[in-house]
Amino acid sequence: MVRLSPSILSANLFDLKGEISRLLDAGVDMLHVDVMDGHFVPNITFGLPLVKWLRKETDMELDVHLMISDPDRYAPMFAEAGADIVTVHVESTDHLNMVLQSISEAGARPSVTLNPATPLSTLEWVLDSIHMVLIMSVNPGFGGQSFIPSSLDRIRSVSDMIRDRGLDVLVEVDGGVDPLTAGPVVEAGADIIVAGSAVFSRNDRDIRGNIRSIMDAVNAV
Repeated sequence: MVRLSPSILSANLFDLKGEISRLLDAGVDMLHVDVMDGHFVPNITFGLPLVKWLRKETDMELDVHLMISDPDRYAPMFAEAGADIVTVHVESTDHLNMVLQSISEAGARPSVTLNPATPLSTLEWVLDSIHMVLIMSVNPGFGGQSFIPSSLDRIRSVSDMIRDRGLDVLVEVDGGVDPLTAGPVVEAGADIIVAGSAVFSRNDRDIRGNIRSIMDAVNAV
């Protein structure tokens, strides 16, 4: 079953409790948290205090995506703060195996992210030690961007790689996912789709209706 992980980057942060309640009412059980440091990517967003607060407020699965320059230091801290999944960019560290191990030891499921131009071969030596591959279908840093069409081939290739090796690794896709792109993304092999603007910003912020539109597209595949 394909899952939706709404990105709170596009949520109303002045009413985050209300946004979480509306997501739960719509049947969502997963939340995507984009952590940006203004260095690895040009934007600055959330940090450890928000993840700790979210962990106290909800039992939703916290899917924390680190877009930071020092995951070696901070990744295990986010796991300890309550993240269920901690995803790091393969481009952000020279010690990827060590970072993944530290996430696991801190109690979260280690995962990796690939930027749109990152060679898929970077997965070769870590694929058997991760929970999930997050494929970026936009260049990271800001919400509301358009889906990069070539991402579909990358999703297929990663899905094939996982299947050929007989691994139980999930594929998540983040960037430009909406009712028009969700179907092709799932058809290409995505297990989890991340959507921000398409959930929180469209149709006068009709969150339930927006989620229904996305999932209708998914279920039509």
